[in-house]
Amino acid sequence: MKKTVPAHPHAIAAREDRRAAAIAMGVDEAFIATLVDRFYAAIRRDALLGPIFDERIHDWPAHLAQMNRFWQSILLGAGNFTGNPMAKHLAIPTIGESHFQHWLGLFYATLRDVAPSEGAVALVGARARMIAESLLTGIAVHRDRDPDITRRMVLPHV
Repeated sequence: MKKTVPAHPHAIAAREDRRAAAIAMGVDEAFIATLVDRFYAAIRRDALLGPIFDERIHDWPAHLAQMNRFWQSILLGAGNFTGNPMAKHLAIPTIGESHFQHWLGLFYATLRDVAPSEGAVALVGARARMIAESLLTGIAVHRDRDPDITRRMVLPHV
């Protein structure tokens, strides 16, 4: 049986500091819920990304709840997300850089509309870009066998 090692007190304090800083910018559970709801409403209307999601998402309330947990974990250190985003994205044979560019454009537009502060735009936008870059890199390496993708990747910033 695998033994669980408790988090170091410094790591716990650092996580709490990041959470407090995010909340001070207005990045809290209510903001995340609004961002997720509005962003995925935009995705569903989008001509490029909507069909990709429609093929794969059959229970939108469950997906939105999962995305709320994902972003709470990313932005607030909630630790309530379970799942494998990389595997989900690797399973889409046609997804590529243009899709991630477009996804980020929609995400940033939604973020700017709902963010309570410029700090929130910067924090959440940077995390979204980091996630897009990580997923795109994983797809390039594991699906496309292209380890040099990061040298050519062009993703927008918030």
